[in-house]
Amino acid sequence: MTLKQLGPDHYAAIAMLALPKRGGKTYEEIAEELGVHVNTLYNWRRDELFQREYKREIVRASADRLPEIFAAIPAHIIKDGNAALFKTLLQANDMLTDRVEVSHNSEESKDIDAIKARLAEFRKRSESTSD
Repeated sequence: MTLKQLGPDHYAAIAMLALPKRGGKTYEEIAEELGVHVNTLYNWRRDELFQREYKREIVRASADRLPEIFAAIPAHIIKDGNAALFKTLLQANDMLTDRVEVSHNSEESKDIDAIKARLAEFRKRSESTSD
């Protein structure tokens, strides 16, 4: 089943699930509080619309703490030597972009050779007219 829109029960579940460590509750406890079967809760978690709103709620809840998180990252990188975290920090600050591979096209080199030949001809002509 794919959800077409979220109802109050869905948003209540999202609010509880988005809490750090689910607010100390198990899935069973959350389902019981909502009055749904635990399998229903698990099914909601797999739904794309539910997942999207769940992620939005996590971002909303943690947005105020982002400056603290970013301030703490360098100390962790240095202490742990965590290259992956360092890469993430650089990417977040637009200091690192994805590597771009350039392939060599033989037709382009033919064009370059033709341009070089034309330049050589031009040089010869301009040398002969300047004499």
